[in-house]
Amino acid sequence: MTTRENGATPRHRRWRLALLPLVTASLVATGLAVTQTAAQAATWPTPKSTTTVTSTQSVSGTKDFGMVRYKAGGAMGDGGQSESQKPIFELADGAVVKNLIIGSPAADGIHCKGSCTLINVWWEDVGEDAATFKGGSSANYTVDGGGARSASDKVFQHNGGGTLTIKNFDVSNFGKLYRSCGNCSTQHKRTVVIQNVTVTAPGSALAGINTNYGDTATFSGITIYGDSSRKISICDRYTGNNTGKEPVKTGSGPDGTYCKYTSSNITYK
Repeated sequence: MTTRENGATPRHRRWRLALLPLVTASLVATGLAVTQTAAQAATWPTPKSTTTVTSTQSVSGTKDFGMVRYKAGGAMGDGGQSESQKPIFELADGAVVKNLIIGSPAADGIHCKGSCTLINVWWEDVGEDAATFKGGSSANYTVDGGGARSASDKVFQHNGGGTLTIKNFDVSNFGKLYRSCGNCSTQHKRTVVIQNVTVTAPGSALAGINTNYGDTATFSGITIYGDSSRKISICDRYTGNNTGKEPVKTGSGPDGTYCKYTSSNITYK
């Protein structure tokens, strides 16, 4: 756990530190573990148990995991950046997953074959990607609640078409929160809506989109901690391709057309 100095005198800091074990013990007793600064009041769930899987698990309909932690075993992947890793879960079109913790190694996380909903899903240590969205142009994906940390590259990868909404989410120590695929062999117009998200530095960007395919990213209620220099980009614009080449970055920041937000939508603390 990290703490942030905020001008308290040494005597006051000792007083708060003396209370910290009592506060932490109380949270753990209720099934919550403090993992970030007290100012954020961010909490992470304590898993009920841990299950290791050696093959991708298919999910259809609605599945409530009851806060069980799942992690990859065998040859599924080591949670690094290899593109050949397998997902722990593959969700059928319309599937809903609730109350799930994905531990380490996370391999390639979750794949959604069509529309899907992820409710209160937590990634303790993101592998290749936390989730990849692969549905068609009319697909709708929702990430509601939960959080992700330690994503050296991307958290959410949007390879298919459709609209992804990310809301009430917590992300820390990450590369990009969202990336519209910059060089997939089949490209789409993609839409992302990011709202009521808590961000903790370090991080690179909240979203990367491809303007030449008509992508849009809309932001509201974003709170960023620990980034006084404002190094985390809110929205990066690229020219995508379908040849596999590295996409060209063309700009950053709000433009009212592709990257949609104003300074009032972003709060720094």
